[in-house]
Order: sequence, then structure tokens, then C-alpha cells
Amino acid sequence: MADGSMAAEAMALPHNIEAEQALLGALLVNNDVYDRISGLVNETHFYDPVHGRIFETAARRIQKNALASPVTLKAFLEDDEGLKELGGPAYLARLAGAAISIFAAKDYAQLIYDLAIRRELITIGQGIAEKAARMDVESEPKDQIVEAEQQLYKLGEQGRVDKGFQSFLQAVTEAVNVANAAYQREGKLAGISTGLADLDKKLGGLHQSDLLILAGRPSMGKTALATNIAFNIAKAYRKGIRPDGTEGTVEGGVVGFYSLEMSSEQLAARILSEAARIPSERIRRGEMEEDEFRRFLEEAKALETCPLFIDDTPALPISTLAARARRLKRTHGLDVLFVDYLQLVRPATVRSEGRVQEISEITQGLKAIAKELNIPVIALSQLSRQVEAREDKRPQLSDLRESGSIEQDADVVMFVFREEYYKEREKPSDDRTEEILKWQEAMSRLHGRAEVIIGKQRHGPIGTVELAFEGQFTRFSNLARDHQIAAGDFG
Repeated sequence: MADGSMAAEAMALPHNIEAEQALLGALLVNNDVYDRISGLVNETHFYDPVHGRIFETAARRIQKNALASPVTLKAFLEDDEGLKELGGPAYLARLAGAAISIFAAKDYAQLIYDLAIRRELITIGQGIAEKAARMDVESEPKDQIVEAEQQLYKLGEQGRVDKGFQSFLQAVTEAVNVANAAYQREGKLAGISTGLADLDKKLGGLHQSDLLILAGRPSMGKTALATNIAFNIAKAYRKGIRPDGTEGTVEGGVVGFYSLEMSSEQLAARILSEAARIPSERIRRGEMEEDEFRRFLEEAKALETCPLFIDDTPALPISTLAARARRLKRTHGLDVLFVDYLQLVRPATVRSEGRVQEISEITQGLKAIAKELNIPVIALSQLSRQVEAREDKRPQLSDLRESGSIEQDADVVMFVFREEYYKEREKPSDDRTEEILKWQEAMSRLHGRAEVIIGKQRHGPIGTVELAFEGQFTRFSNLARDHQIAAGDFG
């Protein structure tokens, strides 16, 4: 009896075999149909698995500019057990006989897609109901809500919940598309530009699905660098038609910024200080000249439409952080996510194994967000005090707090280092003239300079990038080279 009801339930899942047959027939009769429907349906949207395999085989041939017809597909599918049950290669000819007009193809594809989404929704709904009914100590209701939201987000974004295995052809096609986008783009960047030319050269921009760690000791300027990059990306945002024909971000991006340490007002004041070139402490105290205040208001007005979204909720659990990022992508779009800083994020559950395991859960969670939303995630991190004990204060990978998991999960690890900060604190007493002169010479050489040390990069070289730093505006910028100064180009 139970088997019968399950079979009836399976039969009741929304589908339309005739629509699938008609669409496949149209595709086999006229391969131009594929261009009209490829952005809407793929092999996973067909209810009949045999239809899915026919569509995938035809699509592979069409993508190679080869003919996909009942005759050419016969060689690839004659051993398919499912097709044999339907009548073998003769079934392909019957499909061609059921073809619809090329103009109706898109409507049929839309119907097939909608029915596939309905089936996925039913599956998700059943899963949610079953889990909620099952009293399990390990599965808290709030965790179930986050999981359900994640499944619904994936369905809304990708048209299917679980991607599963993909063929090497699909993976290669995606890799070629990324390389083509980089080749076509001015500046030859595969990723999103940080607005800092030398850093872009070393990283190739910020890449989708990468987790980047930006670490440094206090007062090195890691938050300043993160806000500078976030502002540069949001300021450059432009929407348009992408190379694949879809509408979306073509320059810059929509930025999400989790500020777990500073309030959103403090962060906005920093960004305004950089944009208006007014020292942040003068903005804070209100000590501005009339023309400066006018400039401040003009910049504030210009930045109102900037797609930079700030969440300053303190001590966010990683699961909530992920849920809010998903919601932001769904409602406004999301191209880059910043987290300031990693050690202030809470794990989903407090672990008895200790802080190292908690940090591991957080870094794995951030990497999962990067992959799921297909965006770069830049997480700031503190460094341990052992840096201060060394003569050479330049940070190393081993200086990362709870470094094992951070180093392992990150695609890129960068350190912000300003030697000027340490040299300033080494000032000799005024009566030691020779030492004072040496110190002044060193200070003038180091003044306004910062280094971003790339300690790990999974897809590129490691090394050091020099940047200019204006402390009064908390602003990092491209370092003007001698030849640029001569030409008057300060990028």
C-alpha cells in the first residue's frame, strides 16, 4: 500500500512529456533553436532522463558547430538502455516528426523550466517537512531555516538545487569564457579590479569563488585598505550586457561589507574622508573650513547611489552572515563581500575543541559563501604578537592567529605592512645628532609608503606590492613612479 501511494505521488509530480518531445523535435530539425533556449533550459530540467540525455548530446554537437539530427545522434545514443525501451534510434525520428515551429520553442522551453522548478520546490518542501517533524537534538530549528533558505536561494539563482557532477566539457567551456572575458577587458584582468594597478597586476583582480585573507597588526591600515578597495569597486559599478548575452555587472560591482568592529557611520566617515580628501579626525570633530564642508557634502551626495551595503551587527554567527549575504545577492545583487574581521565572527555552534576549531569552521564557512554565491570574499584577520618580538617586523604566514585553518582554506593571503609605523617609534633622543640624522633619512624614505605582502596565492605568484599611504585620509593609492612624476601621471 505504501509503495502504491509513493508511486502515485511520483506520478503526480508536475511534468509535460509532450512538451519535452516537441522541443527536442524542433531542436533536431533546426539547430538554431538551441541559441533561443540554451539560456533557459539544460539537461537537468527534463523530467524524462532519456530526454535529458538526448538534449545534452545534441547541445554538445551544436556547441562544436556540428549537426545534431536523428541521423547524427544515432551513433552516440544507440547503446542507451533508456532509449532502447522507447524504441531505440527510431524514437529520435519520431521526435523530429513531433517538432513545433522555431517561434514556439521558447514558450515550450519556459514551460519545461517552470515544471522542473515546481518539482524541485516540492522536493525541498517535503524535505523541510520531514526534518521539522523529526525531533533531532543535533538539528536545531534555526539551522533548518538557514538550510532551507540556502536550498531555495540556489534554486532561485541556478534553476536547480544541487549541481552535482558536471562534464569536463562544461568545465572547459566555463574556463574559456573566463579567459575570454579577461582578454576582452581593458587591463586584461580576469577578476574585479581593486582600483590599485600594481595589486591588480599581481592578483589579476579579485576572482570569483576565491577567499582572500587580508591580515595585519593593529594600526597597519588593513581596514583602511579594505574600505579603499570596497569603495573603488562600488564607485566603478556599471551594469550592461555581458559577453554571454545576459544582463549584469560589467565593471566594478555591488559590494557587501560586514563591519563587526566599527559602526556603519564610522566606516562611511572613513570613505568620505578619502573621497573628499579631508582628514578623518577633522570630520569627526567638525573642524572644517566652509569650502571643505561644501566639498564634503558634495561627495556625500555623489556617493548616495554607490552600491555599497554595510552591516555593522556585532558578533554575527557564520550561518547568519551567509544567510544575509544570500538575501543581499537576491535583492540587490552582490559581486564582492568584505568581512572586518574574521576573529569577530562567531561559529554556528560553540565548540568544546577550542578556538582553533571555531576559526576553522568560520574560514570554511567563508570559503563556502564564496563558492556558493560565486563571488570573491575578502576577510580581514589579526596577526599574533610574535611579529613585534622580531627585528624584521614583516609578517609571515606563521604569524596568522590560529594560522593552520586560515592558511589552508584561503586562496590568497595578504599582509599589510608599514615600516614607517615601527620606525617612528624608534626615534633616538635629540642629543644623539648622528643617529637623529640617520633616523630622519630613514623616515623620509619610508614616509607615505606601505607594502602589501602576498604570502600565498593559489593561482599566481607571491611577492610584495608597494602602495602609497596617506594616513590623514586613511587612503591607499598607486605609488607614483619616477617616470610617472616626470610625465605628470599619478594614476
